[in-house]
Amino acid sequence: MARFIKTKKDTIGLSPYAIHFRGDKKSDFTRLRLINFNSEKLNELEVDQISEVLNYSNSKTTSWFNVDGLHDEKIMQEIASGFKLDSLIIPDVLNTHARSKIHEYDNCIYISLKMLQYRQSDDQISSENFVLIIKENILLSFQEKVGDVFEPIRERLRKSKKRIRNSGSDYLAFAILDIIIDNYIYIISLVGEKIESLDDELIKDPSNKTLEEINKYKGEINFLRKSIKPCREMVLSLAKMDSELLHENLSVHLKELQDNINLANDSLDSYREILSDQLSVFHTSVSNTLNDILKFLTIFSVIFIPLTFIAGIYGTNFDNIPELHYEYGYFIMWGVIIITAISMIFYFKQKKWF
Repeated sequence: MARFIKTKKDTIGLSPYAIHFRGDKKSDFTRLRLINFNSEKLNELEVDQISEVLNYSNSKTTSWFNVDGLHDEKIMQEIASGFKLDSLIIPDVLNTHARSKIHEYDNCIYISLKMLQYRQSDDQISSENFVLIIKENILLSFQEKVGDVFEPIRERLRKSKKRIRNSGSDYLAFAILDIIIDNYIYIISLVGEKIESLDDELIKDPSNKTLEEINKYKGEINFLRKSIKPCREMVLSLAKMDSELLHENLSVHLKELQDNINLANDSLDSYREILSDQLSVFHTSVSNTLNDILKFLTIFSVIFIPLTFIAGIYGTNFDNIPELHYEYGYFIMWGVIIITAISMIFYFKQKKWF
Protein backbone atom coordinates (compact mmCIF):
# COMPACT_ATOMS: atom_id res chain seq x y z
CA MET A 1 0.00 0.00 0.00
CA ALA A 2 1.24 3.48 -0.86
CA ARG A 3 2.64 5.38 2.11
CA PHE A 4 3.10 8.84 0.61
CA ILE A 5 -0.27 9.59 -0.95
CA LYS A 6 -3.52 7.71 -0.59
CA THR A 7 -6.94 8.34 -2.01
CA LYS A 8 -10.02 6.35 -2.88
CA LYS A 9 -11.95 6.57 -6.11
CA ASP A 10 -15.31 6.84 -4.33
CA THR A 11 -14.21 10.10 -2.64
CA ILE A 12 -13.63 11.89 -5.95
CA GLY A 13 -16.27 14.53 -6.49
CA LEU A 14 -17.59 14.52 -2.92
CA SER A 15 -18.73 17.83 -1.50
CA PRO A 16 -16.18 19.38 0.89
CA TYR A 17 -19.07 19.63 3.39
CA ALA A 18 -19.98 15.94 3.20
CA ILE A 19 -19.48 14.06 6.48
CA HIS A 20 -17.94 10.98 4.89
CA PHE A 21 -15.04 8.94 6.28
CA ARG A 22 -12.22 9.18 3.74
CA GLY A 23 -9.51 7.19 5.48
CA ASP A 24 -8.59 3.61 6.30
CA LYS A 25 -10.58 2.01 9.11
CA LYS A 26 -8.06 1.28 11.87
CA SER A 27 -10.44 0.57 14.75
CA ASP A 28 -13.48 -1.68 15.07
CA PHE A 29 -15.28 0.70 17.42
CA THR A 30 -15.40 4.35 18.42
CA ARG A 31 -14.23 5.12 21.94
CA LEU A 32 -15.25 8.35 23.66
CA ARG A 33 -13.21 9.50 26.66
CA LEU A 34 -13.59 12.62 28.76
CA ILE A 35 -11.39 14.20 31.41
CA ASN A 36 -12.92 17.18 33.22
CA PHE A 37 -10.77 19.05 35.72
CA ASN A 38 -9.90 22.19 37.58
CA SER A 39 -7.36 22.91 40.33
CA GLU A 40 -9.41 21.05 42.95
CA LYS A 41 -11.00 18.01 41.28
CA LEU A 42 -10.80 15.70 38.27
CA ASN A 43 -13.38 13.43 36.66
CA GLU A 44 -12.28 10.81 34.14
CA LEU A 45 -14.85 8.69 32.33
CA GLU A 46 -15.82 6.91 29.15
CA VAL A 47 -19.11 8.05 27.66
CA ASP A 48 -21.62 6.48 25.28
CA GLN A 49 -23.51 9.57 24.18
CA ILE A 50 -22.29 12.96 22.99
CA SER A 51 -24.93 14.59 25.18
CA GLU A 52 -22.99 13.48 28.28
CA VAL A 53 -20.01 15.51 27.09
CA LEU A 54 -22.06 18.57 26.24
CA ASN A 55 -23.06 18.86 29.90
CA TYR A 56 -19.41 19.68 30.69
CA SER A 57 -18.73 21.95 27.71
CA ASN A 58 -20.58 24.92 29.22
CA SER A 59 -18.99 24.64 32.67
CA LYS A 60 -16.13 26.80 33.94
CA THR A 61 -13.91 23.75 34.35
CA THR A 62 -11.60 22.53 31.59
CA SER A 63 -12.44 19.36 29.64
CA TRP A 64 -10.51 17.10 27.31
CA PHE A 65 -12.74 15.05 25.04
CA ASN A 66 -10.90 12.39 23.03
CA VAL A 67 -12.37 10.32 20.17
CA ASP A 68 -10.62 7.08 19.14
CA GLY A 69 -11.90 5.71 15.82
CA LEU A 70 -13.35 8.07 13.22
CA HIS A 71 -15.42 5.79 10.98
CA ASP A 72 -18.76 6.32 12.79
CA GLU A 73 -20.26 9.15 10.74
CA LYS A 74 -23.33 9.42 12.97
CA ILE A 75 -21.22 10.23 16.03
CA MET A 76 -19.22 12.74 14.00
CA GLN A 77 -22.42 14.46 12.93
CA GLU A 78 -23.54 14.67 16.56
CA ILE A 79 -20.17 16.19 17.53
CA ALA A 80 -20.44 18.78 14.76
CA SER A 81 -23.92 19.88 15.79
CA GLY A 82 -23.41 19.51 19.57
CA PHE A 83 -20.29 21.69 19.68
CA LYS A 84 -21.52 24.07 16.95
CA LEU A 85 -18.50 23.44 14.75
CA ASP A 86 -18.08 24.99 11.32
CA SER A 87 -19.43 22.79 8.52
CA LEU A 88 -15.92 22.25 7.12
CA ILE A 89 -14.30 20.99 10.34
CA ILE A 90 -15.67 17.44 10.69
CA PRO A 91 -15.20 16.66 6.95
CA ASP A 92 -11.55 17.68 7.45
CA VAL A 93 -11.31 15.43 10.51
CA LEU A 94 -12.63 12.48 8.49
CA ASN A 95 -10.10 13.05 5.70
CA THR A 96 -7.21 11.29 7.42
CA HIS A 97 -4.89 11.59 4.40
CA ALA A 98 -5.02 15.38 4.38
CA ARG A 99 -1.90 17.49 4.84
CA SER A 100 -1.17 18.90 8.31
CA LYS A 101 -2.60 22.37 8.75
CA ILE A 102 -4.02 24.94 11.16
CA HIS A 103 -7.05 27.21 10.72
CA GLU A 104 -8.84 29.66 12.99
CA TYR A 105 -12.64 29.59 12.95
CA ASP A 106 -15.10 31.87 14.73
CA ASN A 107 -15.36 29.75 17.87
CA CYS A 108 -12.36 27.41 17.73
CA ILE A 109 -8.88 26.69 16.37
CA TYR A 110 -8.45 23.62 14.17
CA ILE A 111 -5.06 21.84 14.18
CA SER A 112 -4.19 18.67 12.29
CA LEU A 113 -0.86 16.87 12.15
CA LYS A 114 0.59 13.38 11.87
CA MET A 115 1.25 11.25 14.93
CA LEU A 116 4.09 8.79 14.31
CA GLN A 117 4.78 5.38 15.80
CA TYR A 118 7.83 3.15 15.43
CA ARG A 119 7.06 -0.55 15.03
CA GLN A 120 9.97 -2.67 16.24
CA SER A 121 8.39 -5.84 14.82
CA ASP A 122 9.06 -4.86 11.21
CA ASP A 123 11.39 -1.87 11.79
CA GLN A 124 8.98 0.54 10.11
CA ILE A 125 7.34 3.85 10.91
CA SER A 126 3.58 4.25 10.72
CA SER A 127 1.51 7.42 11.00
CA GLU A 128 -2.02 8.38 11.83
CA ASN A 129 -3.80 11.66 11.45
CA PHE A 130 -4.36 13.55 14.68
CA VAL A 131 -6.69 16.52 15.08
CA LEU A 132 -7.04 19.04 17.90
CA ILE A 133 -9.91 21.52 18.18
CA ILE A 134 -9.32 24.22 20.78
CA LYS A 135 -12.45 25.83 22.22
CA GLU A 136 -12.94 28.11 25.22
CA ASN A 137 -13.15 25.51 27.99
CA ILE A 138 -12.83 22.25 26.12
CA LEU A 139 -10.25 20.56 23.95
CA LEU A 140 -11.42 18.02 21.36
CA SER A 141 -8.93 15.47 20.02
CA PHE A 142 -9.50 12.90 17.27
CA GLN A 143 -7.42 9.77 16.65
CA GLU A 144 -7.78 7.02 14.07
CA LYS A 145 -7.35 4.20 16.60
CA VAL A 146 -7.09 3.45 20.30
CA GLY A 147 -3.62 3.94 21.71
CA ASP A 148 -1.42 7.02 21.90
CA VAL A 149 1.59 8.58 23.60
CA PHE A 150 -0.43 10.91 25.84
CA GLU A 151 -0.54 8.83 29.01
CA PRO A 152 2.09 11.08 30.68
CA ILE A 153 -0.31 14.02 30.28
CA ARG A 154 -3.15 12.04 31.84
CA GLU A 155 -0.85 11.10 34.72
CA ARG A 156 0.05 14.75 35.25
CA LEU A 157 -3.63 15.60 35.40
CA ARG A 158 -4.35 12.75 37.82
CA LYS A 159 -1.48 13.73 40.11
CA SER A 160 -2.74 17.30 40.37
CA LYS A 161 0.19 19.06 38.73
CA LYS A 162 -0.56 22.72 39.35
CA ARG A 163 0.45 24.15 35.98
CA ILE A 164 -1.63 21.84 33.81
CA ARG A 165 -4.61 21.71 36.19
CA ASN A 166 -4.79 25.50 36.53
CA SER A 167 -4.34 26.21 32.82
CA GLY A 168 -6.96 26.13 30.12
CA SER A 169 -7.54 24.15 26.96
CA ASP A 170 -4.81 26.05 25.10
CA TYR A 171 -2.07 24.88 27.50
CA LEU A 172 -3.44 21.33 27.33
CA ALA A 173 -3.20 21.52 23.52
CA PHE A 174 0.41 22.71 23.85
CA ALA A 175 1.23 19.75 26.15
CA ILE A 176 -0.20 17.32 23.58
CA LEU A 177 1.66 18.96 20.67
CA ASP A 178 4.84 18.95 22.73
CA ILE A 179 4.62 15.18 23.26
CA ILE A 180 3.92 14.55 19.55
CA ILE A 181 6.94 16.64 18.49
CA ASP A 182 9.16 15.08 21.18
CA ASN A 183 8.11 11.71 19.78
CA TYR A 184 9.21 12.91 16.33
CA ILE A 185 12.68 13.59 17.72
CA TYR A 186 12.77 10.22 19.49
CA ILE A 187 11.85 8.31 16.31
CA ILE A 188 14.37 10.31 14.26
CA SER A 189 17.05 9.40 16.82
CA LEU A 190 16.17 5.69 16.52
CA VAL A 191 16.44 5.80 12.74
CA GLY A 192 19.55 7.98 13.02
CA GLU A 193 21.37 5.41 15.15
CA LYS A 194 20.76 2.75 12.50
CA ILE A 195 21.91 5.10 9.74
CA GLU A 196 25.12 5.99 11.58
CA SER A 197 25.85 2.29 12.25
CA LEU A 198 26.04 1.78 8.48
CA ASP A 199 29.31 3.77 8.40
CA ASP A 200 31.23 0.85 9.93
CA GLU A 201 29.79 -1.58 7.37
CA LEU A 202 30.74 0.75 4.53
CA ILE A 203 34.33 0.87 5.73
CA LYS A 204 34.77 -2.81 6.66
CA ASP A 205 32.72 -4.83 4.21
CA PRO A 206 30.15 -3.08 1.99
CA SER A 207 27.72 -5.54 0.44
CA ASN A 208 24.39 -5.64 -1.34
CA LYS A 209 22.73 -5.86 2.08
CA THR A 210 24.33 -2.53 3.00
CA LEU A 211 22.91 -0.98 -0.16
CA GLU A 212 19.46 -2.35 0.69
CA GLU A 213 19.70 -0.83 4.17
CA ILE A 214 20.70 2.57 2.77
CA ASN A 215 17.78 2.57 0.33
CA LYS A 216 15.40 1.42 3.08
CA TYR A 217 16.38 4.25 5.40
CA LYS A 218 16.20 6.76 2.55
CA GLY A 219 12.56 5.77 2.19
CA GLU A 220 11.97 6.11 5.95
CA ILE A 221 13.61 9.54 6.08
CA ASN A 222 11.51 10.72 3.13
CA PHE A 223 8.39 9.41 4.87
CA LEU A 224 9.36 11.30 8.04
CA ARG A 225 9.96 14.49 6.06
CA LYS A 226 6.54 14.20 4.45
CA SER A 227 4.93 13.92 7.89
CA ILE A 228 7.04 16.42 9.83
CA LYS A 229 7.80 19.26 7.38
CA PRO A 230 4.19 20.56 7.27
CA CYS A 231 4.10 20.46 11.08
CA ARG A 232 6.77 23.14 11.14
CA GLU A 233 4.52 25.47 9.15
CA MET A 234 1.66 24.66 11.51
CA VAL A 235 3.69 25.52 14.63
CA LEU A 236 4.91 28.80 13.10
CA SER A 237 1.34 29.76 12.21
CA LEU A 238 0.16 28.89 15.71
CA ALA A 239 2.88 31.07 17.27
CA LYS A 240 1.87 34.03 15.11
CA MET A 241 -1.87 33.57 15.64
CA ASP A 242 -3.65 36.36 17.51
CA SER A 243 -6.63 34.60 19.05
CA GLU A 244 -8.64 35.05 22.24
CA LEU A 245 -8.42 31.28 22.71
CA LEU A 246 -4.64 31.50 23.15
CA HIS A 247 -3.47 33.22 26.34
CA GLU A 248 -0.45 35.50 26.32
CA ASN A 249 1.62 33.28 28.65
CA LEU A 250 1.43 30.50 26.03
CA SER A 251 3.90 32.32 23.76
CA VAL A 252 6.89 31.06 25.78
CA HIS A 253 5.74 27.46 25.33
CA LEU A 254 5.07 27.94 21.63
CA LYS A 255 8.66 29.17 21.26
CA GLU A 256 9.74 25.86 22.79
CA LEU A 257 7.61 24.03 20.23
CA GLN A 258 9.30 25.96 17.43
CA ASP A 259 12.75 25.02 18.73
CA ASN A 260 11.82 21.34 18.92
CA ILE A 261 10.23 21.16 15.47
CA ASN A 262 13.24 23.01 14.02
CA LEU A 263 15.51 20.46 15.67
CA ALA A 264 13.47 17.62 14.15
CA ASN A 265 13.63 19.15 10.67
CA ASP A 266 17.35 19.93 10.91
CA SER A 267 18.02 16.35 12.01
CA LEU A 268 16.03 15.01 9.08
CA ASP A 269 18.01 17.14 6.65
CA SER A 270 21.29 16.02 8.22
CA TYR A 271 20.42 12.32 8.01
CA ARG A 272 19.22 12.76 4.45
CA GLU A 273 22.64 14.18 3.53
CA ILE A 274 24.39 11.39 5.45
CA LEU A 275 22.48 8.77 3.46
CA SER A 276 23.43 10.47 0.20
CA ASP A 277 27.08 10.50 1.30
CA GLN A 278 26.85 6.85 2.33
CA LEU A 279 25.44 5.95 -1.06
CA SER A 280 28.36 7.73 -2.74
CA VAL A 281 30.84 6.00 -0.43
CA PHE A 282 29.26 2.62 -1.22
CA HIS A 283 29.57 3.12 -4.99
CA THR A 284 33.12 4.44 -4.58
CA SER A 285 34.07 1.44 -2.42
CA VAL A 286 32.58 -1.00 -4.92
CA SER A 287 34.40 0.78 -7.77
CA ASN A 288 37.69 0.66 -5.88
CA THR A 289 37.26 -3.05 -5.22
CA LEU A 290 36.51 -3.63 -8.89
CA ASN A 291 39.54 -1.55 -9.87
CA ASP A 292 41.79 -3.60 -7.56
CA ILE A 293 40.53 -6.82 -9.13
CA LEU A 294 41.03 -5.47 -12.68
CA LYS A 295 44.51 -4.21 -11.75
CA PHE A 296 45.51 -7.63 -10.43
CA LEU A 297 44.14 -9.40 -13.50
CA THR A 298 45.86 -6.90 -15.80
CA ILE A 299 49.24 -7.33 -14.09
CA PHE A 300 48.80 -11.10 -14.13
CA SER A 301 48.00 -11.01 -17.86
CA VAL A 302 50.89 -8.64 -18.70
CA ILE A 303 53.39 -10.91 -16.92
CA PHE A 304 52.26 -13.93 -18.88
CA ILE A 305 52.23 -12.21 -22.29
CA PRO A 306 56.04 -12.44 -22.82
CA LEU A 307 56.11 -15.89 -21.21
CA THR A 308 53.45 -17.06 -23.63
CA PHE A 309 55.49 -15.53 -26.46
CA ILE A 310 58.59 -17.51 -25.42
CA ALA A 311 56.63 -20.72 -25.01
CA GLY A 312 54.97 -20.10 -28.38
CA ILE A 313 58.33 -19.83 -30.16
CA TYR A 314 59.65 -23.05 -28.70
CA GLY A 315 56.39 -24.79 -29.33
CA THR A 316 56.50 -24.28 -33.10
CA ASN A 317 56.96 -27.30 -35.37
CA PHE A 318 60.23 -26.38 -37.13
CA ASP A 319 63.40 -28.53 -37.20
CA ASN A 320 65.88 -25.62 -37.61
CA ILE A 321 65.48 -24.04 -34.18
CA PRO A 322 69.10 -24.03 -32.91
CA GLU A 323 68.23 -24.15 -29.23
CA LEU A 324 66.34 -27.43 -29.67
CA HIS A 325 69.64 -29.34 -29.92
CA TYR A 326 71.32 -27.68 -26.92
CA GLU A 327 71.96 -30.05 -24.07
CA TYR A 328 70.62 -27.49 -21.57
CA GLY A 329 68.16 -25.75 -23.91
CA TYR A 330 65.11 -26.67 -21.82
CA PHE A 331 66.63 -25.28 -18.65
CA ILE A 332 67.78 -22.16 -20.47
CA MET A 333 64.21 -21.53 -21.65
CA TRP A 334 62.90 -21.88 -18.07
CA GLY A 335 65.61 -19.56 -16.82
CA VAL A 336 64.62 -16.90 -19.37
CA ILE A 337 60.93 -17.28 -18.41
CA ILE A 338 61.61 -16.99 -14.65
CA ILE A 339 64.01 -14.06 -15.01
CA THR A 340 61.54 -12.24 -17.28
CA ALA A 341 58.67 -12.78 -14.84
CA ILE A 342 60.72 -11.67 -11.81
CA SER A 343 62.03 -8.62 -13.67
CA MET A 344 58.50 -7.53 -14.61
CA ILE A 345 57.17 -8.02 -11.07
CA PHE A 346 60.13 -6.01 -9.70
CA TYR A 347 59.51 -3.25 -12.27
CA PHE A 348 55.78 -3.06 -11.41
CA LYS A 349 56.65 -2.93 -7.73
CA GLN A 350 59.08 -0.07 -8.29
CA LYS A 351 56.34 1.82 -10.16
CA LYS A 352 53.94 1.10 -7.25
CA TRP A 353 51.36 -0.38 -9.56
CA PHE A 354 50.46 -2.91 -6.90
